[in-house]
Amino acid sequence: MNQFPMTMQGAEALRAELNELKTVKRPQIVEAIAEAREHGDLKENAEYHAAREQQGFCEGRIQDIEGKLSNAQIIDVTKIPNSGKVIFGVTVGLLNIETDEEVSYQIVGDDEADIKNNRISINSPIARGLIGKEVDSEVEIKTPAGLVEYEIISVDHI
Repeated sequence: MNQFPMTMQGAEALRAELNELKTVKRPQIVEAIAEAREHGDLKENAEYHAAREQQGFCEGRIQDIEGKLSNAQIIDVTKIPNSGKVIFGVTVGLLNIETDEEVSYQIVGDDEADIKNNRISINSPIARGLIGKEVDSEVEIKTPAGLVEYEIISVDHI
């Protein structure tokens, strides 16, 4: 089985969602199905069909999360000594050489990626171009907008 990298925060978020689905959502859906059954004929009962569909989505998400957690390689970057190299889980400070714009990204697993919060997937072009590089290195990264040159100004194990 392939293992997929995941940060501690990502694993905790998935565990919290799984707990919410199992302890709150699932009982609510079961209750909604029971209530809809009391209304009589199931063939033309829209509430019943909607609740069953919602149950299918919920059970599918539970299986999806359990599968992800079972195949996750959880990496706590705070326990890894900072060598100045870019690795999975670190927060990288970058300086766009052309525009002098500074930006920082945390390199995370696919399921945790959220560009609005500056969390990029390990499989993104930027992350792939940064992995293994060191502080003060200049890196050319091929993006959809063309080649962008960055200087790595910091690597933090947060």
